[in-house]
Amino acid sequence: MTVTNLFQMDAHKPHMSIADFLKAPLPAPTEMTELDLEGPGRFYNRELSWLGFNWRVLEEAENPRVPLLERLRFLSISAANLDEFYTVRVAGLRELAHAGNTNPAADGLTPAQQLVEINEDARKLMAHQQKVLHALEIEMAAEGIDIVPRDELDEADRAHLEHAFLTQVFPVLSPLAIDPAHPFPFIANMGYCLAISLERKRDRRTRDALLPIPHQIDRFMALPAPEGQQRFIFLEDVLLLHIESMFPGYRVKDHFGFRVLRDSDLEVEEEAEDLVREFEVALKRRRRGEVVRLTMTAGAPKDLRRTLQNELHVQDDEVIELDGMIGIADVKELVLGSRPDLLWPTFTPRVPERVQDHDGNMFSAIAQKDMLLHHPYETFDMVVRFLKQAALDPDVVAIKQTLYRTSKDSPIVEALCEAAEEGKSITALVELKARFDEAANIRQSRRLERSGAHVVYGFLEWKTHAKISQVVRREGDKLVTYTHWGTGNYHPITAKIYTDLSFFTCDAALGRDAAKIFNYLSGYAMPEGLENLVISPHSLKPKMLELIAAEAEHARAGRPARIWLKMNSLIEPNMIDALYAASQAGVEIDCVIRGICGLKPGIAGLSENIRVKSIVGRFLEHSRIACFGNGHGLPHDKARVFMSSADWMGRNLNRRIETGVEIQNQTVKAQIVSQIMAANLADTAQSWVMEPTGKFSRHPVSEGDTPFNCHRFFMENPSLSGRGSAGAGDVPKLTHGED
Repeated sequence: MTVTNLFQMDAHKPHMSIADFLKAPLPAPTEMTELDLEGPGRFYNRELSWLGFNWRVLEEAENPRVPLLERLRFLSISAANLDEFYTVRVAGLRELAHAGNTNPAADGLTPAQQLVEINEDARKLMAHQQKVLHALEIEMAAEGIDIVPRDELDEADRAHLEHAFLTQVFPVLSPLAIDPAHPFPFIANMGYCLAISLERKRDRRTRDALLPIPHQIDRFMALPAPEGQQRFIFLEDVLLLHIESMFPGYRVKDHFGFRVLRDSDLEVEEEAEDLVREFEVALKRRRRGEVVRLTMTAGAPKDLRRTLQNELHVQDDEVIELDGMIGIADVKELVLGSRPDLLWPTFTPRVPERVQDHDGNMFSAIAQKDMLLHHPYETFDMVVRFLKQAALDPDVVAIKQTLYRTSKDSPIVEALCEAAEEGKSITALVELKARFDEAANIRQSRRLERSGAHVVYGFLEWKTHAKISQVVRREGDKLVTYTHWGTGNYHPITAKIYTDLSFFTCDAALGRDAAKIFNYLSGYAMPEGLENLVISPHSLKPKMLELIAAEAEHARAGRPARIWLKMNSLIEPNMIDALYAASQAGVEIDCVIRGICGLKPGIAGLSENIRVKSIVGRFLEHSRIACFGNGHGLPHDKARVFMSSADWMGRNLNRRIETGVEIQNQTVKAQIVSQIMAANLADTAQSWVMEPTGKFSRHPVSEGDTPFNCHRFFMENPSLSGRGSAGAGDVPKLTHGED
C-alpha cells in the first residue's frame, strides 16, 4: 500500500490499529476504582518503566520482520543497556538502600522496594535473553553461521586454534593463582573471568586460579569454514582447550565463568580547583566502584563461588546464575558486514536539494531560508560541513560550540582546531560530566586548548546538555550570526542511527539568544530578554507548564485543544500532573515516548484523553518535540511548536542547561507537525501502546493490512524545508490543516 493510500483509509474502518494515533479514535477509558487519583499510584515507576523499554528492545530480536543479524544486534543492545542500567541506576538505589534511605520515589516505592522489583524483572529479562540467543543460533546455523562447541572440533580446527592461541592470545593472558601467597586480584568493571579448580597430575593436589579474559581480543574466534560459511568458537573455549599452556602439569577439575559490574557513577568534589584533573581522578575511582552485580555460570562449585562472593563483597541477591552465555552484549561481534543479505538494506542519507542548489555552500543555503534536517534521513555531514566551511571561510570571525558527546576522531573538533589555528576566535563548551564519555571529552578539551581554542566547562552543579553551534560571519559592513540548534549530540557515528533534528538559521533573534547562552556558560551572566528561546533550568519548564495550562483553557472555552509530544522520557511529576489536568479539562494529548514514561494514560477521571506509544525500530528515536494547538487544534499553522534538547525528566528540566527553540518559519513548522509528528503518530509497524497499568503492548496488524512504518516513510520521502529548486510538490504531508 502506498503512503498516499494509507492515509486515505476510512478512519472508522473496523480493523484500524489503535496504534494509529493519527486516525484511530481515543479508546474508552479504563475504570480503576481502587486507584487514588491524587496518590503516588498515579505515577509509574521510573526504573520499571525503563526495564519495560528494554523488554521492547529484546522483543525486536524476536521480530520476524527484522533481518536476522539485525535481530542479533537488538539482543546485544538489550544486554548492553541492562549493564549500564545496573552500573548507574541500580548502583544508586543500592547505595540509598544500604544507607537506610526510605524516601519513596514519586510512585511511592522506597529504594529497597524498587531493588526487589528490579531484581525480579531483570532476572526474567536475562533468562529470556538466553532463550532468544538459542533461537537465533539455530537460525544463524541455517544461514551458514555456526558457533561451534569445543567438543565438536575436528583435527583441522584444533591445529588452527593452536596456532591462533600461541600467536594471538597467549601473549595477552595473565593467569592468577588464588592462595595465601597471592591476594585476590582486582576485577575491573565489566571484567569477565574464568574461575578454575585445578588438579596437579602427579599428586592430585588442588588449587584455584582465575583467568581474566582479555577484552582486547574478540570474544568469538574464527574457525576454518567452507566457502560461503562462517564458523566461530567462544574465546573461553579456546582458553580451556589450552589450559596446560598456562598451568603446566595441571588438569581442569572444574570451572565456571563470571562477570563483574561495578558502581560507575562519578563523585566530584564541589570545590575542585582543577575540574579536569578532578575528573581524571574520579574516572580512576570508577574502575574500583563497589560490585553491584555478579553474573556466573549456573552450577558453579559452592566453595569457589563462596570465595568469589566473599572477596568481591557480594550478597546472594546480587548474584545471577545463567545457563548460557555470560556477557551476551558481545554477540555484536557476529553482526557480520560480510552478510549484507542478513542486514538492513543499505540506506544512504540524502543531501538536501537546497544545499546542492548552492553548490554545497551551507551559508548561502541558510541565508536563503531557515532549514531543518531530519537525521539520519538527511545526512549529518551537513552539520560537519557547516563547521568545516566556517573554519576555512576568511569572513568568519568567531565560532562557539557546545560539545556533550562526540566521536573519538571528531571532525567537529578537528574543524574547531583548524579554525583556531587560522586565528579565529573559538570557544568550546566541553561537558566533562557526559556519563561514560568523560575520558574522551578530557582528551578533546586538551586537543582544543593546544590549538588555541578557549575551552570552558560550564557549571559544576549542572550538566550542559544543550546542542548549539554559533558562527559569526562578516558580510559587507555588518556581522551576521548563523546558528545550529540540535536535539542530538555532535556525534557523526550515532547520527547514523539516532533520529534527531538539526535547525539551521541566520535569524537575528536566535543569533542574539545563542550569544546570551554562550555568555552564560562561559561567564555565568544570566541570560535576560531571550527572544525565541527557553532554557533549563530557568524558563523551559515554566513555559511548557504555561502552554499546557493554556490548552486546558482553550478546551474549557470550547475551542479545539490538542497537544502532541515526542521525547525519550516523560517522568517529571509536575509535567505529568499538568498533562493530567489538561486531559481532565478536555485536551486530547498524544505522546510518542520511546523509553521511560511515568504517566499512566487512559484512566477514567485522570487521563482519559491521553494516549502514549513507544516506537522501537531500525533507528533510535531521539528527537524532542512539543506541539500545542494554541486554540486551533493540530495540525495548524498557528500552532506553537518547539524542538528541544531536553526530555521531560527532573534532571533535564531542573539540573541541566537545555534549550527549547520555538519554530516560527512556517515551512519548518509544517515539516515538524504535518510530516515528522504525523508519521510517528501514524506508525503501526513499530509501535507499542501503553496501557493504564504502565505496561506496553504491541498490537497485531489485521490480515490484509500493510502496517505503516514511519522509518521507511522518512527514508523514501524527502523533507519539506530542504527541497530547494526541486519543489515540495512531491512531499507527502500526511495531514493538512486549515490555513
